[in-house]
Amino acid sequence: MSQRTVSGQAASARPVALCAESPGQVLHPGDVVCAGCGERLQTLLGSCVAIILTDPRRTVAAMCHVVHAGQPNQHSAHDSAYGEVALAAMARLLRSRGITPGLCEAYVMGGGNMFPQQFNLTHVGLHNARWALAALARDGQRVVLADLGGAAYRRVGWTVGPGAPEVTAVPV
Repeated sequence: MSQRTVSGQAASARPVALCAESPGQVLHPGDVVCAGCGERLQTLLGSCVAIILTDPRRTVAAMCHVVHAGQPNQHSAHDSAYGEVALAAMARLLRSRGITPGLCEAYVMGGGNMFPQQFNLTHVGLHNARWALAALARDGQRVVLADLGGAAYRRVGWTVGPGAPEVTAVPV
């Protein structure tokens, strides 16, 4: 599974906020953050998946760095390295800023195969990518961009505002 898809209207067709750029945050595995217009979000991904949820005007966004697909066990019930915990935390953060998570658009990146010489059909990155897309569909999130799979690390950076995240693939 190696795909990059972009869907939806052209950026000029939707109202967007004009923002002044400010210093941002670097997400590490398991991090979940919320940022406002002009704030920069960055992360480095291998088999992990990053999800960004943003309001259609691009004034607020939440981002997570998911290590494990799905639900944690009882000993890790509040660990945001697990996808379900991270999505719930993102929803809480967005609601705290007056944003309805169900109306947000999604960007999802990562899910690379870090060991293509050992795993060519099924690998952790593929499992994470499939989970992320299914979870977003289940929650009614419209995926605007998906950059998933392949044998590559990804550098992701985005300044909350009218543009799309920058995703740079670095071959394994």
